[in-house]
Order: sequence, then structure tokens, then C-alpha cells
Amino acid sequence: MASEQKESFIRAGYDQNSFRYLLKRIFWRLIAPLPDKLYVQLKFWSIKGEWPDIDHPKTFSEKVQYRKIHDRNPLYGKLVDKLAVKDYVAEKVGAAHVIPTYWAGTRLSDVDWSKIPLPAVVKPNHASGLGEFIYTPEDVETLKRNDPFGEWLSIDHARYNREWAYSQVDRKVVIEKMLSKDGGIPWDYRCFVFGGRLSHIIIDTRTDDQGYSATYSRSWERLPFYDPDYYPPYPHEIPRPEQLDLMVSLSETLGRDLDFVRVDLFDTGDALYVGELTLYPGGGFEAFEPPEYDRLIGDIWPLPAKSLRRSF
Repeated sequence: MASEQKESFIRAGYDQNSFRYLLKRIFWRLIAPLPDKLYVQLKFWSIKGEWPDIDHPKTFSEKVQYRKIHDRNPLYGKLVDKLAVKDYVAEKVGAAHVIPTYWAGTRLSDVDWSKIPLPAVVKPNHASGLGEFIYTPEDVETLKRNDPFGEWLSIDHARYNREWAYSQVDRKVVIEKMLSKDGGIPWDYRCFVFGGRLSHIIIDTRTDDQGYSATYSRSWERLPFYDPDYYPPYPHEIPRPEQLDLMVSLSETLGRDLDFVRVDLFDTGDALYVGELTLYPGGGFEAFEPPEYDRLIGDIWPLPAKSLRRSF
């Protein structure tokens, strides 16, 4: 794969070097000792400028908070684990849609690189937006010198965003096959599935190592909402994927037993692979533009059965 274009992980979201973001981080540290519900409410207010109704949620953002505080489905720990979920995906839709794993562990020094086909992806199994694309032996040496494993494994979404499911994950670093399309990283199709029915797809694209985003309906009509704090809107139309029907089928099969899940798919042109299943998109703090779509999307999310809620 010598013709591969070298790319890097693009981390979307806030400018983490901005003064305003740094002030928010200080505030989040100050409120860290608080109980989950109050912490989530204050963090929501600091990001979105409004107080969430977590017990009687109406918007999509509020319902993510509801899930974090009330929903203790024992399956969730497996679903958010990027390693363990591969068995779940294979069982539900077949191993052909699982990205092959080369290695998993906690120490970089334990990796036998002679057994790792390059290019490969190195990433934690419990965190988002982190990882390295490894193309050459020189990239391996750079990874060894910088060794991010300790930093990655210290990330605790259960504490940082009070996303309970991550408290059930045995944290590891995974090395897996690098997928490719047209000499670069395939686009990410983020399929939002509510009660087993796909609602819309957010496509994360790459152009010259710059991320963009676009939202389409299940029938492939461009939708007008986006997250202004995420990637900028893609300036062009995206052709209907040849495998759209399969995207719908896979995502709805994987979401059939859940009130909501986001199924992230990679389209390599000749196959579809499941990248991950997401239960708390953006921690429930994502912005909506126009803002009314937060409620419109929330309206199609059915709340879970009482048997799965945590009692107080």
C-alpha cells in the first residue's frame, strides 16, 4: 500500500487552546466532586447556556443526559468498548463487517511489530478522537518515542462526562487494520438509529486533511442542521452511496434492541465496516444549528423501559 496518502487523526470540536475553553475546563474541575446529576446539569449549562431537564427530557441533548444518569443497561459496557463490541457486531451482522484486530494490551513495549501489518491504526478502546495512523517503521519509532499509552489509558469518560457505560470497560489500546478508499481514509457515516429505525446520517469527510460534515436523511436528502462546534459544513453535495441500502440495514439491525444508538460505518467501496457504536454522542453537549433540531431529533427518541432505569 505504498500509494497510501499519509493522514492524521483529526480531532473535531472546540478550539482547546482558546481562552474561553480553558476557563470552562477550570470550571469543570471545580465542580468535579459534585454528584453526577448536578455535575452534568452544571456542565450542560456552561456549554449550552441553558439548564437541562434531565428527569423529563425533551431535546436530544437532554435525553443523552437522561441516559447518563438513569439508564444502566448492562449491555452498554460492551457496546462502548471498541474492542469488545467487535464480537457483538459479528454476532449481529457478521464478521465481514468487523475491522480486523492485530493486537490489544496496555503496554507499548509488549507489541511485537514484526507481526503487525502496516499501515495500521493505534487507538484506545474507550475514548473518542484519539489515535495514531502508522504507515511506516519510522512512524513506529516515533510512536515509541512519544508513547501515548499512559495518557490514553488515564482518560475516564465515566468521570469526565459521567458516561456510566465507560466505567464498565477494561481499558486497553487496540491496533487494527487501517481501512482505505481511493488512497486515503474512508469517510465516516454516523447513522442515528432510534428504536431500530435509522433517522439520519452525519457524514464526516476529509479534504486535504481538513474535516467537514454533512447531514442526510435515510432517503438521501440533505438536511439543514449541523453542529457549529464540530466540523464546518461540507460545501458540496455528497453523492448517494452505492451501499446506502446496506448501511440502513446494518445500522437498523445493530440498533434493533436499543432505544437509541449511533452506528459509525466506514465505506471502503467494496465493503462496509462498523467502526464503533456510540451511546453518548458528544456527551450530549453538541450544538444544533438551527437550534430547533435539538427538539425535533429528541422527539423521535423513545425513552427506555423503566426496568432499565436506576432508581433513587
